[in-house]
Amino acid sequence: MAPQRTPPKKTAIRDKKNVARESAHYESVDAKVELLVKELIGRVADRWTMETIETLAEQGEMRFTRLSKEVKGISQKMMTKTVRQMERDGLLTRKIHPVIPPRVEYKLTDLGLSLSYAFCSVWEWAVKYHDAVERARKTFDEDTRKTKA
Repeated sequence: MAPQRTPPKKTAIRDKKNVARESAHYESVDAKVELLVKELIGRVADRWTMETIETLAEQGEMRFTRLSKEVKGISQKMMTKTVRQMERDGLLTRKIHPVIPPRVEYKLTDLGLSLSYAFCSVWEWAVKYHDAVERARKTFDEDTRKTKA
């Protein structure tokens, strides 16, 4: 078998430049993805967005008034803010019917529906690890009381 030859130095230098360029590209993409993830977690982790997604995923297209009633405890102002932000993020669509009084309906987009599936994973995790979390909390609370005493 012929011995392996090392590539000429020019190729190695070219490869290093390509690696550096690709690395910078991925770092830039990673930073953008990280920012998006942080923004979305901050937004969707709030109670109202999660409940709105869950309601629309279960019941489909809904009028604003009915949606507000289904999402228990939300004010009209907060519902308006929530659906506008969700629309901006591409999670739902808003359809305005040209009637009097105006009729507005909301529906999850495929993007919003995919996020509801991610929430299902969190729900499944909570079901699976509920007892472990409760034990950890109990242990923590007991340890905290002992150190204060």
